[in-house]
Amino acid sequence: MKALLFICHGTRLQKGRYEAEEFVKQCINSVAVPIKEVCFLELAEPSISQGFNACIQKGATSISVVPVFLLSANHIKIDIPKVLKYLKSQYPETEVILGRELGVHDALSHLLWERIMNGVASLSNNSHVLLVGRGSSDPDVKRDLEIIASNLQQHYGIPSIQACFLTGSVPSFEEVLWNSQNSYDQVVVVPYLLFSGLLINGMKLTTKRYMELSKQEVILCETLGYHPILREVLLTRIKETLQTKEFAIF
Repeated sequence: MKALLFICHGTRLQKGRYEAEEFVKQCINSVAVPIKEVCFLELAEPSISQGFNACIQKGATSISVVPVFLLSANHIKIDIPKVLKYLKSQYPETEVILGRELGVHDALSHLLWERIMNGVASLSNNSHVLLVGRGSSDPDVKRDLEIIASNLQQHYGIPSIQACFLTGSVPSFEEVLWNSQNSYDQVVVVPYLLFSGLLINGMKLTTKRYMELSKQEVILCETLGYHPILREVLLTRIKETLQTKEFAIF
């Protein structure tokens, strides 16, 4: 019997956990797979092991795992495969297939533009957009966010855009923000984050402190959230995972 196991990152904030679960549930209602479970990598329950075991208890013989992560990094390349390989060793007769993260997708440019337009009436020729990712020591994260920023700029003719990160990668959000002082009429900060959490709370404090000291306008946009475009991207990844064994864990 086929099962889908969705792995979200996890957060200590109850609101963030609820948003993640609700987002996935909205996506999987249209997927004809008998067993569907949602779990978290860290900071929340059910854990990956608990989600996997729930699939087994419901009769799963093949588990397709979909990581609900924006970009590929150590969590996708190391942490999640390590846990799944251990679980596979406990149930050697069960097929386990690991799909890919949401990653680079053209449709995301339209979602990001909508977030920008929800925050500002229009961009001037001297507006500067900061696309802010979580960050990682994995260079693929930096590369992919820069590609997404470039796609957004090309689609909508944004005069100035820069990718930056909250942790683990350079340039840092705070560094780029302060370097923008006195150079632009307006700075628009776009969090490349899925849901509410401690990271967005930190960004609010940073932008507030910056505006108090610099007297420059900064608009902090909403996170990606429950957007229909993001649901369509996730559905694409679900279908890819169900149709391939390219990422099978043996």
